[in-house]
Amino acid sequence: MQLRLKVQRQNQDAYEVTTNLAVIVAWERRFKRRASDLGAGVGMEDLAFMAYDASQRAGIIVPSTLDQFINEVEILEVVDNEPQNFTEPAPSGDS
Repeated sequence: MQLRLKVQRQNQDAYEVTTNLAVIVAWERRFKRRASDLGAGVGMEDLAFMAYDASQRAGIIVPSTLDQFINEVEILEVVDNEPQNFTEPAPSGDS
């Protein structure tokens, strides 16, 4: 699962980050949940952690703790949710 997140922090320009496998695994380890649990709903702390971790991995300077990051965030929203399909498309009949 990939999420593209828009982050607006105090006195900074908004930016977007995209989660990847490493971010999702870090989230699973921290919150003791499985990625499949995301289908039941995502909390704001979940999104904040993913934005924080994805920002760090993208080389964006963030505060030293998640709580400090949360205190700086003014806007945090999911821009795009791209489920990864590992199935091949059905033939169209043109082949």
